Amino acid sequence: MNENELESMRNSFKTVYNKRKNILNDPQVKNLQEKVIDIRKDSIDNNEKLIETLKESFKKNDIDYAFADNAEEARNIIYDVIKIEINEDLKDDKSNYNINNDFNNYDDFNDGDSFNDESSIVVAKSKSNTLGEIAASKFLQSKGIDVIETDLGDRILQLKGKDNKPTHPTGPASHLNVEEISKIVSKGLDVDVACDPKSIMEVVKKDVLNKVSEADIGLSGANAVACEDGSLVFVHNEGNISLVSLMKTHIIVVGIEKLVRTIEDAISIAKLETIYATGSKVTSYINIVSGPSKTADIEKKLLKNMYGAEKVFVIILDNGRLEAIESIAECLYCIGCGSCIVTCPVYNAIGNEFGFNNYLGGRGVAMSKFIQDTETSISSGLYKCTLCGLCKINCPVTISTSDIIENIRAETLKKSLYPEKHGKFKDNIKNKGSPY
Repeated sequence: MNENELESMRNSFKTVYNKRKNILNDPQVKNLQEKVIDIRKDSIDNNEKLIETLKESFKKNDIDYAFADNAEEARNIIYDVIKIEINEDLKDDKSNYNINNDFNNYDDFNDGDSFNDESSIVVAKSKSNTLGEIAASKFLQSKGIDVIETDLGDRILQLKGKDNKPTHPTGPASHLNVEEISKIVSKGLDVDVACDPKSIMEVVKKDVLNKVSEADIGLSGANAVACEDGSLVFVHNEGNISLVSLMKTHIIVVGIEKLVRTIEDAISIAKLETIYATGSKVTSYINIVSGPSKTADIEKKLLKNMYGAEKVFVIILDNGRLEAIESIAECLYCIGCGSCIVTCPVYNAIGNEFGFNNYLGGRGVAMSKFIQDTETSISSGLYKCTLCGLCKINCPVTISTSDIIENIRAETLKKSLYPEKHGKFKDNIKNKGSPY
């Protein structure tokens, strides 16, 4: 990130901080915070039992599901579900799609059959850190599928193309000012967009709605999964997840840490996340999906496939989480609000190079050890953290991220994995009694 981007990001963070600082002392918010801490601890402590409960609830609700051990498995399941959907359409109209087994444009994902550039496979996607974690968009694009980001911030970054890593979980384009965004949208959509937030929004909205009108597949994450009810809860302000969930097939990818007991628990998490992420007490939309679309308005006889999804398919992702539960369970309490990075001195100094993939700041560094490996946690910023503890103070569920990072550092030292300069300091102290 350059200095202009860092300055824009800091200004955005300051706006969030000032907006929420008074509401955080509200007694109702304090009570909600204590409740959510208990919910998250219970959810992680009883994760295996919740998974078994969820299986039964999903079956009752006619929700299809699969478990993915890692990112590759999750990506392949997504692609298989899309292929099944497209093949169903092919039975109706074989002229709609062409399948090409030689697609080889994307080096990282060129291991199988793909749709060619002339096919009209469009996936409407909503914002999701979990989908970012598994590189779902890049993978699907490598298969000749057009993935359209429906969240405004994510769509801006998608149009930006290069250097488009997000800077906040709920405000991915927080580092870009209106002038930069205007240029990005003008170039990306080949239109002249006025340097005005409203004008930019209208142009992007029109383009997204036009493109997703061709989509049969919706792809999203979820904020929480209520296991006893077999329901998925989604939080958003733009209304885009409502669009995504109305596609013929709605594919949802969630980490196992998103599981909670009830819808009431899930709503409590959604409310607290909104407060800490935006400074508002409630978000514009809280959607609950408990199965495919249906109606019983004719003689109370159940009919499926009304306006919404005909198929809801949930992919439940491990990808290092089970190992993390055994080692740093507290880190999985996270509700995804981004409060920790708003006040983090390191993140405010260097931006999104401190963190891993879509998981930003110290928690992202910690999780990278389990999602990938120890070396990744070092390259993500393990030794950049100052261990000041501001992240815990500002975390709604009081995750001791600095303690977790310090413990991971201790493990890396045993394996002699640490920055080269630190090794020189160590040798100097041993030989000279001084690090210099």
